[in-house]
Amino acid sequence: MGQPAFQTLERALGHKFEQEHLLVKALTHSSLAHEFQLSEGGKAGQPPPEDNEQMEFLGDAVIGLLVAESLYRRFPELSEGELTRLRSALVSRKHLGHVAARLKLGRYLRLGKGEERSGGRKKAALLANCMEAVIAALYLDGGLETTRNFVEREIITPSVMELQKELLEGRSIGDHKSALQEYLQAQKGGQPIYVVRGETGPDHRKRFTVEVRLADNGTQGKALARGSGTTKKKAEQEAARRALEKLLDVAASAPPEKEPSEAPGE
Repeated sequence: MGQPAFQTLERALGHKFEQEHLLVKALTHSSLAHEFQLSEGGKAGQPPPEDNEQMEFLGDAVIGLLVAESLYRRFPELSEGELTRLRSALVSRKHLGHVAARLKLGRYLRLGKGEERSGGRKKAALLANCMEAVIAALYLDGGLETTRNFVEREIITPSVMELQKELLEGRSIGDHKSALQEYLQAQKGGQPIYVVRGETGPDHRKRFTVEVRLADNGTQGKALARGSGTTKKKAEQEAARRALEKLLDVAASAPPEKEPSEAPGE
């Protein structure tokens, strides 16, 4: 096992694992297990490495409980509907993927060769799944209080006040266009512009395709992403969501100051 890498990850998680195999399992994508079954070891009857899919299931439930409990205690003045909207934003795959990227979980994933070649370490959905599995590992090894501390510190606290502000101002939680513009402004990356690229279907069932581009000196600049929807506004929101995911994936894959020696379990 790559101890330096393992210890670096434990420090990021704020917990030293007594049952290290739980964290290794949480970081193991199903592609690794599938490829092993086709390998010489798999053909010889050796057991494949355990993947993290069942742990995703448990982690999803644990996150839901802890986020709901925290919001209930923090905001007694909010209605059930408002609490539900906040919870949905905090447990969304988009938000969990961002947290995983911030913690650099992609560096520690154990992937099959095919998934590795296809850029699996940068995929937002895969990172969100891994985040759920890691939370399950924290719960199984450290208990509920350890997991509660992590969820509060990394998932809830950095975002909940801004989400509540959006709610109080009447803005739609999950306003991807605003989030993209704020991110680009923070990165001094210019202004996004939205261009309709397609329109299909009959009048009563229109579907629009919109491209978001990064404006450059008064021109339309370079394309960031495309999205589609039943209205232009929905298509713009989808394009902004995809663009922000792409930009965050790039940021998450930026070279670290000091790379771990190897992934845990290798």
